[in-house]
Amino acid sequence: MASSPHHLIVGLDAKVDWQQGHMRCLAPGRDELLILDIGSDPRAPRELARLSMSNSVFGPPTNLAVTPDQRLALVADSMDWLPAAQGWRPAPGRGLHVVDLRSRSLRETLQIGLQPSGLAIARDGKLALVANRAGHSVSVLAIDEDRVTPVGDVDLGTPAAAVSFSADGRRAYVAKMDQHRLGVLRIDGQRVTYDPADDIVTGLVPFNVALTPDGQLGLTVDMGHPNASDGHVDTVSVIDCLADPPRAIDRLVVGDGPEGLAMSPDGRHAAVAIVQGCNEPADRWYHHPRGAVVLLAIDGRRVRVADRITVGVLPEGLAFSPDGGTLYVGNYLDRSLHLLAVGNGTLADTGLAIALGSHPASLRAQAF
Repeated sequence: MASSPHHLIVGLDAKVDWQQGHMRCLAPGRDELLILDIGSDPRAPRELARLSMSNSVFGPPTNLAVTPDQRLALVADSMDWLPAAQGWRPAPGRGLHVVDLRSRSLRETLQIGLQPSGLAIARDGKLALVANRAGHSVSVLAIDEDRVTPVGDVDLGTPAAAVSFSADGRRAYVAKMDQHRLGVLRIDGQRVTYDPADDIVTGLVPFNVALTPDGQLGLTVDMGHPNASDGHVDTVSVIDCLADPPRAIDRLVVGDGPEGLAMSPDGRHAAVAIVQGCNEPADRWYHHPRGAVVLLAIDGRRVRVADRITVGVLPEGLAFSPDGGTLYVGNYLDRSLHLLAVGNGTLADTGLAIALGSHPASLRAQAF
């Protein structure tokens, strides 16, 4: 009997492209959600379905997620696409798609906070949180098997980019971009509260956040500039989540323009996608022809930069295989899924890259 698939979902945004370093807004209607199985053979992802579904590169690239039981996927439709005097223009939207991964079909599209962005699902699969960038809030959603129900919003008063649950589900951490802080949410069932006195100082412009599976540490990628690359080095902040109160204990320099962030299933590694100006005009002094991925090694409360490898153009989403031995990298402008081999503190190019036919804007496997 065949085992159940372990899903990797990829948001393919066909509305946004870059030409000679300048962003272009194209006509809507061609976005897709790609559903892959990475459980059978992590080095040979098997395509299960492509669903016509609007999604967005206006990130972070964690603006979609899979429930722990592999029943559902949640996909943020962050931006509405509106006609303009010349072509098209984006404006904050409110859509959140609920996808049935067994029938591989769209169940419904909910309307939640303004510009839903990074999202997270609790380890027990009963609660989801969505950071609303333009809405300055976090939406709370209850999950009961196939049913997803909005149950409230938490006002942050500032743009929220990404969110991640603690291991026990009693806290969550939300990236507050404009205030260079990580907000701490307290969770009691479906009741979620926020006190700005609990905020944790990060590096400049925190854009993404992930926690180790044991709940000991949190990591934020700090872009340093709202448009990612500016030629100056940026950081990853290390948060001690078990301290009382939780606090930043270290910062690591990783390069120019970190965006994507993923944690390995065993918590020994994290990976960071570095843009390093590869989508900027070639005459910019900080332009590089390709992006990079940095591997972080985690040992208790100590985190270090372990390896770095060049990948494709504009790397965005990252995800580890269930065994942690393969890292998937979505190269937006190459329209490809790049497979890297993960060793003990090392990255190696497998030579495997899958042509996707469109731009991988976001990428997620099951949260561990």
